[in-house]
Amino acid sequence: MSKLDDLRSAVRGRVLLPGDDGFEPATQPWNRAVPQPSAAAVVEAADADDVAALVRYARRAGVAVAAQPGGHGASGDVEGAVLLRTRLLDEVRVDPAARIARVGAGVKWGRVQEEASRHGLTGLPGSSPVVSVTGYTLGGGVSWFSRAHGWAADSVTAFEVVDADGEAARVTAESDPELFWALRGGGGDYALVTATEFRLHPAPALYGGQMVWPAARARQVLDVYREVTAAAPDELTVWAGLLSVPGAEPVVAVHTTYLGEGAGEAAPALLRPFDAVEDRIDDTRAVLPVHELGSITKEPTDPSPGLIRGELLTALDDTVVDALLAEPIDPLLGVQLRHVGGALARPSDSPHGPLTEPYVLYFFGVPFSPEVAAGIPVRRGALLEALGAYVAGHKPYTFLSAGERASDTFGAESLARLRAVKRARDPQGVFRSNFPVDKG
Repeated sequence: MSKLDDLRSAVRGRVLLPGDDGFEPATQPWNRAVPQPSAAAVVEAADADDVAALVRYARRAGVAVAAQPGGHGASGDVEGAVLLRTRLLDEVRVDPAARIARVGAGVKWGRVQEEASRHGLTGLPGSSPVVSVTGYTLGGGVSWFSRAHGWAADSVTAFEVVDADGEAARVTAESDPELFWALRGGGGDYALVTATEFRLHPAPALYGGQMVWPAARARQVLDVYREVTAAAPDELTVWAGLLSVPGAEPVVAVHTTYLGEGAGEAAPALLRPFDAVEDRIDDTRAVLPVHELGSITKEPTDPSPGLIRGELLTALDDTVVDALLAEPIDPLLGVQLRHVGGALARPSDSPHGPLTEPYVLYFFGVPFSPEVAAGIPVRRGALLEALGAYVAGHKPYTFLSAGERASDTFGAESLARLRAVKRARDPQGVFRSNFPVDKG
């Protein structure tokens, strides 16, 4: 008999235990390359009160609760834990006069953008509309619009949480400054967030899209990319990537957004140097509704497997470009440069603090076969070795992936402070985030 056999009587939401029909599929995160069959149970909470009931039960039973609204950032570290799904905490409220949104822990960015865009406003989402607002924000959140507005977590005004005693609370900078600080980018190790309240930002006009060239033009495109990003205003964000999809010719792509007044005129002028690169085979740039932000990169919106890694680059010069272009990237599908800086590099009272490195280097591969799965980290490792000291050696929490640790994100002072919050707020270890601050 399992010590969790009485879990069904403790909560109102659906409970699945090992051996139940549907248990293993319910444990799967969005990223199917991260298995989680070792969870002790899966609970789909009915509402915030149900979350509190689960936490009280877990505390009595001596088990951890691992919250995964969607599982995009899953690490697989759920052994023996109750895996909490928050899909039903799906309320979205937008106050256009105050420019404030309040969203439940199960809400994804696409819904926020739909509601906010009706009022000429925007949140600070990433590239995918199906990423959860809560998980993304607890990791800091690097948005298309972060060059203008900073970390997504910097816009948070309040968290509604359940603490380790199973008590509900509203956490603000005034009511509980230390916990508020920790939750704004330090992960979910300290309390279980049931709703997040954050500032929205003006969205007078959005220009965005992609340009694609054959891989033979990669050096020219990256040279222009360096030129454009070196002088880019904060309203402009530009990413560049090498893509190698099986069965298709390799290409180089540029994805971009510009959020601000006169976007339809200002952005094309800033991006004009790309027009001089010949043989462009696709160009989708246009003025877009803000809620169509996800159409720019067209990332998959259904669960799928991916081997992902993000790193920060200290510079983008000839040496970096030479290393990236020295050999084909396969079996990787994509190697992408994301320009950051701007407001992200300015002071931030958050666990990570300012993001001073100018570029993120993002690797993506799909384990189509065991051979491909084995080859992806080898190719990635060779690229990182070639880049050497250009790789910063730390990264935002939101870019951590399976096998990495919170200490790969935070400096010694921030990590010690986060661990102190964990000890004070959750001494029994009721909560387990994807990358616990007290491990490694």
